[in-house]
Amino acid sequence: MRRRFLGPVLAVGVTAMLAPALATSAATAAPAAAPSTASSSAAKSALDRYVKQKPQWKRCDADAPATLECATIKVPLDYRVPGGKRIDVAISRIRSTAPDKRHGVLFSNPGGPGVEGLYMPMGMQERLPESARQKYDLIGFDPRGVGRSSPVSCGLEPEEENWVRPYKEETFDKDVAWARDVANKCDEKAGDTLPHITTRNTARDMDLLRAILGEKKITYVGFSYGTYLGAVYTQLFPGRADRFVLDSAVDPARAWRGMIQWWAEGAEPAFDRWTEWAAGRSEKYGLGDTPKEVDRTFWDLVAQADEKPVEVDGYPTTGDDIRAGMRGAVFTPEYATEAFVELKKAAAGEPASAKELAAFTGSEGAGRTGSAADAADAAEVPSDNMMATFWAVVCGDNSAAWSRDPESYRQDAIEDKGRYPLYGDFASGIKPCAFWDTSVEPATKVHNKVGSLVVQNEWDSQTPLPSGQALHADLKRSRMVTVLGGEGHGVYPNGNACTDDTVNGYLLTGKLPAKDVTCEATADSNAEARKNQKRDVLPGSPLPERAPDRF
Repeated sequence: MRRRFLGPVLAVGVTAMLAPALATSAATAAPAAAPSTASSSAAKSALDRYVKQKPQWKRCDADAPATLECATIKVPLDYRVPGGKRIDVAISRIRSTAPDKRHGVLFSNPGGPGVEGLYMPMGMQERLPESARQKYDLIGFDPRGVGRSSPVSCGLEPEEENWVRPYKEETFDKDVAWARDVANKCDEKAGDTLPHITTRNTARDMDLLRAILGEKKITYVGFSYGTYLGAVYTQLFPGRADRFVLDSAVDPARAWRGMIQWWAEGAEPAFDRWTEWAAGRSEKYGLGDTPKEVDRTFWDLVAQADEKPVEVDGYPTTGDDIRAGMRGAVFTPEYATEAFVELKKAAAGEPASAKELAAFTGSEGAGRTGSAADAADAAEVPSDNMMATFWAVVCGDNSAAWSRDPESYRQDAIEDKGRYPLYGDFASGIKPCAFWDTSVEPATKVHNKVGSLVVQNEWDSQTPLPSGQALHADLKRSRMVTVLGGEGHGVYPNGNACTDDTVNGYLLTGKLPAKDVTCEATADSNAEARKNQKRDVLPGSPLPERAPDRF
């Protein structure tokens, strides 16, 4: 079966939930002792039964290689009540190619939230050097609620999955109704489950899996949302974290409304950079001789399309569509310029390249956001599974980040469109989280001394450079690799010896660089990053297709 990607020993963490004072970091495979009370003793006994599971490994699919094995484990839906309802978590592995050189297990996560990771070991096997493949069993998993891991659904229709919405006075009441309806449908369809589909619980699932596999620690490579998952794991289980690579990083303090708003904030310097780039090549592209002229050319076309939408690939493309499409495109100036030139041709009624116009016909175009149904290629996975788990995490990880007053979103959208005209109203507008239930736990404050390696491009559309710098500051013993001039969301691997050798060296030896590393992007490394960004085939890309409305 062909699958697609689409951009927080065990009992230590569980007893931390039951009694925070017991959260130790002893690196043993067996569960830690629980409090000496009847209820906690029962919880400890229930957790012991989970750890004793023996995965029944088998070939994942008929068309998957025999080296990729899959199994299913049971985990508590609510770790506060480990003897209560259980759910499935689908796991996978590719064994070390040299057992005598094996160091341990390497978990990975592709991003999301709401993205499947079961086939990640295949992509990691392709990308890692042979020396690293010898050292690790490669472990993948579909996070709880996703894919084959007891998938959840809100029963959303495709049109309800469009959440990238510009602010308009005349449609705001409809947008509020949409947000309320999505939250209500999720509550009605899966209200007993969604509150527990959180990053903290996924991190606990990872630690349970670690214990089941008999490992003292895990090594981890996480991309985008996966950096937050990894950071939460280090906070909950500092003694279980071995070598952690966090690529294209989320700022934990801005999970999640602030991270969405960073898409708008980060787009403005990228837009300015684009106008300079295009002006420097005015003879070729004809968008203006100065950055100001290029800026005026852009906004003139936006205004024109608001008056009369441009026909693009059979769709009427409004000024809002153009703003949304350019938001991600400008992080790669050449791509943005070529796309915009073709858009100008289409606006003038001239033949235009559909391929180059993809920036304006993809999932981020206002009113045309692609449905997660496109990704649900297994009959057992609900068509809205990705969207349901996205909202479960984005709203449920930190409900305190979301105002309950719809009018506050109106004001924020108006103000932020003024501050960040390309995307501010999209990012700050009303979301279903305004009507979501209160989180079952407070958000995780990441602040620890676990060693890790943060890897970041300078020009990243989804997790801007300041986001990676913030995570680096939160992880006090981390080192950071910054790729100056690096474009695209996702760095490792990119064919740049400076970045790849640093990451590989850490994974092989466990030794972090003595200080932060600055690399210079190359044309080839940026091309590789863009290829990873657009990759959408399985089995096994370490970076999935990067939808512009995901992390």
